[in-house]
Amino acid sequence: MPENAASAAERLQAVLTTLRTTMDTQISTAPSVREEHSHGEAMNAACLPEAVVFAESTDDVSAVLRACHAQRVPVVAFGAGTSVEGHVVPPEHAISLDLSRMTDILAVNAEDLDCRVQAGLTRQSLNAQIRDTGLFFPVDPGGEATLGGMCATRASGTAAVRYGTMKENVLGLTVVLATGEIIQTGGRVRKSSTGYDLTSLFIGSEGTLGIITEVQLKLHGRPETLSAAVCQFENLHDAVQTAMEIIQCGIPINRVELMDPVQMQASIQFSKLEGYRPLTTLFFEFAGAPGAVQEQVSATEALVEANNGLGFAWAESAEDRSRLWKARHDAFWAAKALDPQARVISTDCIVPISRLGTLIDGVYEDIKASGLRVPLLGHVGDGNFHTLIITEDTPEGHAQAWELDKKIVARALALEGSCSGEHGVGMGKLDFLETEHGAGALSVMRALKNTIDPHHILNPGKLLPTGTVYQG
Repeated sequence: MPENAASAAERLQAVLTTLRTTMDTQISTAPSVREEHSHGEAMNAACLPEAVVFAESTDDVSAVLRACHAQRVPVVAFGAGTSVEGHVVPPEHAISLDLSRMTDILAVNAEDLDCRVQAGLTRQSLNAQIRDTGLFFPVDPGGEATLGGMCATRASGTAAVRYGTMKENVLGLTVVLATGEIIQTGGRVRKSSTGYDLTSLFIGSEGTLGIITEVQLKLHGRPETLSAAVCQFENLHDAVQTAMEIIQCGIPINRVELMDPVQMQASIQFSKLEGYRPLTTLFFEFAGAPGAVQEQVSATEALVEANNGLGFAWAESAEDRSRLWKARHDAFWAAKALDPQARVISTDCIVPISRLGTLIDGVYEDIKASGLRVPLLGHVGDGNFHTLIITEDTPEGHAQAWELDKKIVARALALEGSCSGEHGVGMGKLDFLETEHGAGALSVMRALKNTIDPHHILNPGKLLPTGTVYQG
């Protein structure tokens, strides 16, 4: 074993020895547990952590980071493991710090429309537990992501067109720094003009500056009425134009989602859908008082008709809404069913909505040249879209998918977009950060990292390109 590796292994054992004095039952070195914490849902190579520590409180996280900082042992936070850009993959000789046991709702302030929760709680669980208050938390990235992970990646999702992203819906945080110091950012008020905005700094930092353990969230009133609608288009540009005009006209739409013909064909086959054709399709959701919802639906239908939309249908009952949206809800599994033995790699990018049609035209050229089958869907209301790249689950297949992804991102950046609208950078988008932000901005990011985490123990190798990778 190389000398530096032996040294790293010895330092890690020193950390575990320290932690076992107070947290022995919360530490696992079982192969199955380590394997579960070696990867997320990305195509990045997995790496086993040396141990997994299950934190149950902010003080537990502080104790782990204090010990790791003293020995310079890397730590990677782990929530639900749903990352698609490699955020939770540990480096060698690392500890995976699992926050999934931290699921308490610490306070609900119904009159002020806010709550405080531990970072391991999921959005679904929060909403189920506060349902009787008439409130809910709207940011919906899909899946069972934890709220701490959603903060760390600055997640958004289908409802962002109305409610915004995590950035707009978090009031404050409890964060543990690399040294083990516990800090509070923000608070409960809706605005403050004092000091640096540390809450925004940590949201989207991907666990590289500190580990989020508690979150103060904005809540929203549950809408009185929900309605759903769907329509199809022969021409993708007509669909994008419709979505753009809905936003420009100020229609307070809850969600507007796009699925392309390849995805629709997959969904028709998988979900046994009737009444649909394999065409570009828009899915809508409206919310509010009954009269207001009816006005939204009517205004949207008029725009659909003006842009050559076909078969506008809408529904109010929960059963009928679910039926209309079934294709969108089942999209990933429908794509997977196109080739059950293949790997489906989900990636995203975003452009100004007026350039989305141009981007997708170029992406179709790249897909055709690649020979891969790639369904496309997106949160068309803000210009964010996902490609579901279907490829062989082999190193060669992953390399082919990565080459296609690079071409798609290059097109997005050339159209003044971003390499990721909601998945984050992780390991998968490192190569694009300097092109997007510039060398000067990157040097400021590195200065922040070097100051807040001088030993680079926090999620090394993520978010920032070469220059901040843990060396053991």
